[in-house]
Amino acid sequence: MLKESEIITIALAASPVLELRGAIPFAIAKGLSPLKSYFLSIIGNMLPVVPLYLFFNYLFHKLKDVPFLGNLLTRWFKVVERKSKLISTYGIIGLILFVAIPFPTTGAWTGTFVANLLKFNILKTLLSILLGIMIAGILVELATQGVIKLWLLFN
Repeated sequence: MLKESEIITIALAASPVLELRGAIPFAIAKGLSPLKSYFLSIIGNMLPVVPLYLFFNYLFHKLKDVPFLGNLLTRWFKVVERKSKLISTYGIIGLILFVAIPFPTTGAWTGTFVANLLKFNILKTLLSILLGIMIAGILVELATQGVIKLWLLFN
């Protein structure tokens, strides 16, 4: 049975704003081990990927036929494609790196959106995002551990 802090960690990692970048520091602050916080955050961050992929795919096909929205979406997709040069240039490696960079708007949610726009298949999307999340998790774990040790040093 999962404890409350573990459930919250998974939920935070699944959220579109915080993802594992917020879940890992939360979990460690709540006393979870770095390893447990890492794995729970990866699980949580991966939970929405398949539903999002399917939803985006469905949404794009339905809305592109709506006169005003279709034109608006087409223009917006072109802007997103231009901004996702890393992914369109390097494919799966680009998507892994895009998701791995622990900055706002570069996580699993945006990665899934961009992969769908660039017509990556679901397997390629899942693998890329999982690897990117794992790298991001390691970076966030290292940063969190460093910040905690630094904070303890001055207190």
